[in-house]
Amino acid sequence: MTVWLNGTLLASGDAAIDPDDRGFTLGDGLFETVRVAGGQTAQLHRHLGRLRAGAAVLGIPVPWDDDALGAAFAATIGANAVRDGSARLTLSRGPAPRGLLPPEASRPTGLITAAAASPAPAGPVHAVLCTTTRRNEWSPLSRIKSLNYLDGVLARIEAERRGAGDALLLNTRGLLAEASAASLLVLRRGRLLTPPVSDGALPGIRRALLIERCGAAEASLSPEALREAEAVFLGSSLGLRAVAALDGQALSRRDDLLAELDRRTR
Repeated sequence: MTVWLNGTLLASGDAAIDPDDRGFTLGDGLFETVRVAGGQTAQLHRHLGRLRAGAAVLGIPVPWDDDALGAAFAATIGANAVRDGSARLTLSRGPAPRGLLPPEASRPTGLITAAAASPAPAGPVHAVLCTTTRRNEWSPLSRIKSLNYLDGVLARIEAERRGAGDALLLNTRGLLAEASAASLLVLRRGRLLTPPVSDGALPGIRRALLIERCGAAEASLSPEALREAEAVFLGSSLGLRAVAALDGQALSRRDDLLAELDRRTR
């Protein structure tokens, strides 16, 4: 694999990140995963906009402008001959002495990787309501793609342990927020609904497209809303999939609508 690290293309085995990098020691950083289709990035401007917004929250400078990062994505995708798959940009605050307080002058680390799509199609998923952790809707981290993704990791571990493909996270008030790594979309009484950012939902790229192009609206949702829904979907930059069952109970499906929503938000 060839990676882009701080402006240079390198073989992955030659890429070195400082052991004192705060992304490694403290999870002090951000990432964006971008869909690659036909060798081109999809919605890259939106991803870079979200990255910069998150970096502003954390106070991490982004040393490269959008044109430079776009060229870096293209070079990495080309070097790995990826036609369809994904590319990821990881940005950390960079190396620093021990301690929580960031240094006055940061030297951020930027890394881009690219990989072909998995051969296994992402079909309908059986989900469970997560019981091991909850989204903290009061935390600024619920609104950015931080390197600390342990809530999602714990949720996926629980789903695997319970024989499911994903877990849906509630917030501190018991309302739905999102899945382990995807936005939640519910068709109820003919309306497409998605939990609001104020309930702990990450402002996802596909989620924004569903709102702009498909009329989805933000609404607080209880777990009971899923069982009453006409369909439940999970959406990420890499695709949309149906939730076929929740906690072992079959849910209604609208595969025709799923295909249409996917087409309109690519």
